[in-house]
Amino acid sequence: MTDTVIVRDTGFGPDDWTEGFAGADTRDLASDANVDEIADLAGLRMIRVDFPSFADGRGFTIARLLRLKGYTGRLRARGHVLADQYAMARRSGFDEVEISADLAARQPEDQWQFRADWQGHDYQSRLRAGA
Repeated sequence: MTDTVIVRDTGFGPDDWTEGFAGADTRDLASDANVDEIADLAGLRMIRVDFPSFADGRGFTIARLLRLKGYTGRLRARGHVLADQYAMARRSGFDEVEISADLAARQPEDQWQFRADWQGHDYQSRLRAGA
């Protein structure tokens, strides 16, 4: 098994990003990054946002702000994201989540796929249905 696993709505998979992360068109952001200081979002093809702890939700805010600023490239959450947080990651704007192989072993693919229908089970939809 590789060191990391990529989680998408279809389940676990290998990392298909083959262009590396040191180029001018990629950016790694810390959980305390200031989105307003990022120049030329249009030129970035991949942004990874670190989650140093499952209790640190600042990455969700960063993702939402990037999307609101018009970023349309690939957006990846990386680090300590739990299966329970997958729907929130997708709703905030992430395309995928990069987790360690150890976390993937502790939280198997079925736990992530259970939350893959992130668009249909948000609280606003449930409120509208009950009205």
